Amino acid sequence: MTTEAESPAPTSLRVALCQINTWVGDLAGNQQRILEAYRVAEESGADVALFPELAITGYPPEDLLLKAAFLQDSLRSLNELAGQIRGHCAAVVGWVEGHRPQNEAHDPTDGPWNAAAVIHDGAVVESYRKQALPNYGVFDERRYFDPGTGDQPLLRIAGVVTGVTICEDIWVDGGPTEQVARDGARVVLNINASPFRAGRQHEREAIVSDRVAATGVPVAYVNQVGAQDELVFDGGSMALAPDEVLGRAAGFVEDLLVLDVPLGADRPPRRPVREVSEAPREQRTVPVGSDARTRHNGYPGGVPGGFPTGSEALWRALCLGTADYVHKNGFSEVLVGLSGGVDSALVAAIAADAVGPENTHVVLMPSRYSSDHSVADAQRLATNLGLDARSIGIEPAHRALLEMLAPSFSGTAEDLTEENLQSRIRGVLLMALSNKFGWLVLTTGNKTETAVGYSTLYGDTAGAFAVIKDVPKLTVYELCRWRNEQASGDWIPESILTKAPSAELREDQRDDQSLPPYEVLDPLIEDYVDGDMTAQELVARGHDPELVNRVAAMVDRAEFKRRQSPPGPRVSSKAFGRDRRLPVTNAYRPRS
Repeated sequence: MTTEAESPAPTSLRVALCQINTWVGDLAGNQQRILEAYRVAEESGADVALFPELAITGYPPEDLLLKAAFLQDSLRSLNELAGQIRGHCAAVVGWVEGHRPQNEAHDPTDGPWNAAAVIHDGAVVESYRKQALPNYGVFDERRYFDPGTGDQPLLRIAGVVTGVTICEDIWVDGGPTEQVARDGARVVLNINASPFRAGRQHEREAIVSDRVAATGVPVAYVNQVGAQDELVFDGGSMALAPDEVLGRAAGFVEDLLVLDVPLGADRPPRRPVREVSEAPREQRTVPVGSDARTRHNGYPGGVPGGFPTGSEALWRALCLGTADYVHKNGFSEVLVGLSGGVDSALVAAIAADAVGPENTHVVLMPSRYSSDHSVADAQRLATNLGLDARSIGIEPAHRALLEMLAPSFSGTAEDLTEENLQSRIRGVLLMALSNKFGWLVLTTGNKTETAVGYSTLYGDTAGAFAVIKDVPKLTVYELCRWRNEQASGDWIPESILTKAPSAELREDQRDDQSLPPYEVLDPLIEDYVDGDMTAQELVARGHDPELVNRVAAMVDRAEFKRRQSPPGPRVSSKAFGRDRRLPVTNAYRPRS
């Protein structure tokens, strides 16, 4: 048997990518989730286990970071966790370093910093402070954190010189990731809380690949999974070496992936190296297969090497966003107002997949204007999905309100006021059922309707979570058809997908009487909202001036409604809410 001095130089670092679902503010629970995954990594012979960004606190903790007590409790949780991490395997865990004294001016030397704690043998042996703080889109980290400065630590883990970076660090060309590699790291460990949007996983892999190509040093990248309010984290952890993807974790589920990461070029370190753990173990308790990956019980993952794309990725994001919002807020059952239209059908189907059909309740609330086919479609959908359904007609309440208002409305013609009463009655009924039975109400407005204000405040906007508020109308149809394909049948009735959309608030009403065709409207909204284009720019691109000005005015006027509407999962590059924050009181009009 060789002595430690005679042990051969390591040729790889065994890394466990611990893709876990943390909860913001659940310090004890997050501590336990980290510890459970760490024990699996240790049993697998891993040299180091990586956990997501701010894994101790959950991401993003937002203004909890302004509470001194929260930061103190976070530090206490980290120290308790460190005391339980004992073994060969080191751990890299996201946390908040520093403190924020109450009632005192901010001192940059106090932090706080978005940091990565390196833990081994019962203690925090090093902490790296994130240098690149994102402050765009859904991110506002400069509100809470100071950027890390100075040289990054070089760490010798299991005999391998490594570097640690955090999320945005890796997106900076020539930034911290490349710097620590040039300084002598042979593997870079990158921890993340990177939220989902369509196409994001491809962008992440391209960026990691660029950093590996620029340095010749492999990168092990772990990402958070789960949802927090509007944000959905899709996982997709990975490890890349030059010209090779070593392995990918699954998308949208917890996963624990163990990889043998080959080492980059052996360069003399430019700075002192902090010793963390000894050389790699000679005996591995769990061998990693020929494809350099293994999974573990309790972390089922998905198809090795696969990551959902297109409609599947969008569906799974919406389901994960809904399930976590429901469960993390202490609910188990949901309620959907089912109209027989495509939007409520999609929300009910997502709910059935997200929390289970046995936990999804629907209520039909027909009025004098509800068509027989809409009622039949809604009943058929509920049967197909196996949902608890009930019907409560709103005609008595509508007539009573019209009679109550008749003296005040005397001498005026009927208009949207009488139509919107119906929607508001339905909102009252939904909230009454929610109060009585503890069901969380899911609203059914899509992004197109939300953009132009085609909704009734305190009516169909009444609820707790807006499942498809970031899904355009045409995409609603695409998702329904995709889900039907997975079910190998008419799961969502075809009649719902082929009839003309209507709110059915007056006789023979259709959406196209109030709105442009969705084939025209959706692209306009994408350019005006997601692309931040002005009406003049849209006209210059060939759109009809009258139509553009009409749509732009509708979007601008509806901001006050959006401010009072419930949150929903962000799945696009610019969602209403965290991404887009225009003033309600706003007189700006671009100069021609």
